[in-house]
Amino acid sequence: MTETLDYTNNTNYKPWRYYYRLIRSANTVISTLGGNDVTPENDENKHLMGQAKALRAYCYFYLTQFYALEYEPSKEILPIYTEPSQPNQPKSTTADVFALMEKDLTDAISLLDNFTRTGKHQVNKYVAKGLLAYVYATMEGDKLTQVQSLTEDIITNGGFTLMDSTEVVYMGDASVGGFRDVSTPGWIWGVDITLDNGLDLVSWWGQVDLFTYSYQWAGDKKAIDAGLYDAIPADDVRKGQFYSDAGSSNYLIPINKFYPADRTIGAQRNVETDYVYMRLAEMYLLHAEASAKLDQDGAAQESLKALVSHRMADASYIDGLSGQALKDEIYLQTRIELWGEGKSYLAMKRNKATIVRGSNHLSLVGEPIPYNDPRLTFEIPIQEIQNNPNLDSGNK
Repeated sequence: MTETLDYTNNTNYKPWRYYYRLIRSANTVISTLGGNDVTPENDENKHLMGQAKALRAYCYFYLTQFYALEYEPSKEILPIYTEPSQPNQPKSTTADVFALMEKDLTDAISLLDNFTRTGKHQVNKYVAKGLLAYVYATMEGDKLTQVQSLTEDIITNGGFTLMDSTEVVYMGDASVGGFRDVSTPGWIWGVDITLDNGLDLVSWWGQVDLFTYSYQWAGDKKAIDAGLYDAIPADDVRKGQFYSDAGSSNYLIPINKFYPADRTIGAQRNVETDYVYMRLAEMYLLHAEASAKLDQDGAAQESLKALVSHRMADASYIDGLSGQALKDEIYLQTRIELWGEGKSYLAMKRNKATIVRGSNHLSLVGEPIPYNDPRLTFEIPIQEIQNNPNLDSGNK
């Protein structure tokens, strides 16, 4: 965690370039369809406009998470671009960036109301509602009631189901589970990866999957933190997602969470396993989190139990939790359920958490690291500062 402290390091530039290029593409679509304030007349263009606005908000959301230490409404954090060929812009405040995301996503939900997608790679109104729930969960305050209503709607009306035990952990049948199939009913948004995509070593699967011929297989191990693993109860099926032989170099890697149908080590050289971007479990956890922060312990317990009861035989212990203990359990369950999926980082920031590095880390073992430690957030890259005369330096 040193590259993030050096704004000249290219690590800081990659996500900046990636998201702003997507924003530029979204702005081009929106402009072609008439502009930010136009509602297209025909359904096809309405749906395209809705998807473009949702994706623009998605990009700004991740930029706020990666380049700002925390949610501070008055702090200037990012340039805003809403047109495809705008000149360089100065940094806007957190409040302004979040207002744009809120407007884009509420527009998208309306524009996509009657859209029926042909694949889960397409953004529909439930994806937009899920993104808006994340935005509101970050803002907290009176927005938390809207997190509740958005997640309730997705859970009740979206047509998705929670992944069961056989889908979240390998139990001897490699034809199911593995977080590899976009058609899994618990997935809200994802991409069907095929050989035509040309995905191989440099991929998410290459980073985490022992059965893909890439980094994990070659020895660049990605494993669950030992402290978090120890916090998973013995009767929780998710404990079985991780390799438990402490004498092996594969100790605590997610060998039974992420895997292809062929569980031969290093066998998948051309990736066909799919990408998941959002799933229903997130909505249960967000609903529980928002309810607990609103001091609605009963609603929080109900949502959390609905998920945890799919992971262990008896989730009744949740009935005895309230206040901070309940909030802590929801955060813990979020870290366990969504390990390796890119969502624990967001939860850490929302919940202002401190992580203690476990014994299986190579460095900083036992060190408590708070959510707003500068090492956990990117710097605005030197390329932007040099090319945008309206920025000075850094963002912290």
